[in-house]
Amino acid sequence: MIHRSRHLQALRTALSLFPVVAMLGARQVGKTTLARALLTEWAGPAHHFDLQDPEDQARLSDASFVLRRLTGLVVLDEIQLRPDLFALLRVLADRADAPARFLLLGSAAPELLRNTSESLAGRVVFHELEGLMLDELPSPMLDARWLRGGFPRSLLAPTDAASRTWRESFIRTYLERDLPQLGINLPALTLRRFWTMLAHYHAQTWNGSELARALGVSDKTVARYLDILEGTFMTWRLRPWHGNQGKREVKAPKVYLSDTGLLHSLLGIAAEHDLLAHPKCGASWEGLAVREIMHKIGAGRDEAHFWGLHSGAELDLLIERQGQRLGFEVKLTRAPKVTPSMRSALQVLGLTHLYVVCHGDGPIAPLADGISALPLQSLSTLHADSAFEALLTASWR
Repeated sequence: MIHRSRHLQALRTALSLFPVVAMLGARQVGKTTLARALLTEWAGPAHHFDLQDPEDQARLSDASFVLRRLTGLVVLDEIQLRPDLFALLRVLADRADAPARFLLLGSAAPELLRNTSESLAGRVVFHELEGLMLDELPSPMLDARWLRGGFPRSLLAPTDAASRTWRESFIRTYLERDLPQLGINLPALTLRRFWTMLAHYHAQTWNGSELARALGVSDKTVARYLDILEGTFMTWRLRPWHGNQGKREVKAPKVYLSDTGLLHSLLGIAAEHDLLAHPKCGASWEGLAVREIMHKIGAGRDEAHFWGLHSGAELDLLIERQGQRLGFEVKLTRAPKVTPSMRSALQVLGLTHLYVVCHGDGPIAPLADGISALPLQSLSTLHADSAFEALLTASWR
C-alpha cells in the first residue's frame, strides 16, 4: 500500500477552508483510493456515492432529498456523470450552519463540465491528482516509473507485459466509454490516431497545421481534439516564456502526454531496451523530469514555462516566482556537460541558478559558475538542509 500523505494533507486543509473540494485527475489515477483513506480517518459521519454504481444512482434519484439530510463528509465519485448536481451543491454549500463538506471526484476538468465553475464559483477549490511520483515510491523505482508511467495499476503490475496490457485496456476504455459518457462523441479510431500522432510530437512545440494536414481535417478540429485530451488529463501544455523583444523567441506552447506509460504504449514501446533505442527516448525523459520538478517545487502552471529562440538556444523549464528565476535543462545522461545554450539561457534570462537534470542518483554537483548537475532520482530525497532546497528558499524570498 502506497500512502499518499501529501495529497491527504492537502485535502484535509482544503476541506477545512471550503465547503466543496473537487479532486480532479485521470481515471484510475487513485482518486477513489485516496478518498476512501480520507473517509476512514474522518472524525464524524462520512458518506460515499459512486455515480457509476446503479445502486448509488438510484439512491440519488431525488438528490435534493438525500443530500440535504446528510452531515459530515460527503464524497461524490465520478461527478462528471451528474453535472445537474452542481446547482444543488451551490445551495447546500451556502447553508449558514454548513452541516456537510463535499468532496467531488472527477475525471474531467471544469471546462468540460457544463456550468461547473459558474455554479460553484467562490465555493470550491480544486486539487489535481497526478500519477504516483518518485517521492511517493520506494527507492529506486526511477526506471520502472519512467517505463510504466504513474498509474498505480500499471506501475505496480507484476511484469512489464502485464503493465502494457493494462495500459492498452485503459486507452481503449477511455476512447470507447469514458469520452462518450462526457457527451464527447468522436470516432474512437480517429481520436486514437490523433493521440498516437501527438505522441510522436511529445515535448515539441504545438504545430496544429501540420497535424491537421496529416489527419485531413481543419486546424480548428485538431485544436478541439487537443482540448479534449487536455481536459481529461491525458495531455498538458507548457507555455513559452517571452519578454525580450530584441530576440526571435518561440511563441507556441510545448505539448506533452501526461503519462510516460501511455506515451510508450502509443509509440509501441514494450520494454526498457525498446525505450532506450527509440527516437523519442530523450523527449520521454524530458516529460518525466519536467513534471517531477514542478511537483517537487510545487510550481503552478502559471509559474512554469519553457524558453527557446529560433536560433536554437533553449531551456526546458523556467520556474519564475516573486521575480526570481530557476532554470532546468533535462539531459538523458549520467555525466552532463555545460553547453553554449545553457550559458546563453543563464545570461539572457538572468537565472538565479541553472540545474542540468540528469539520470541516476547522487549529490548535486557543480558544473560551472551558476550551473549544477541534479540527478533526478535524488530530487525525491532532498531535504530542507540540502543545497538545492536552500537555493530554492533563498530564490523565492
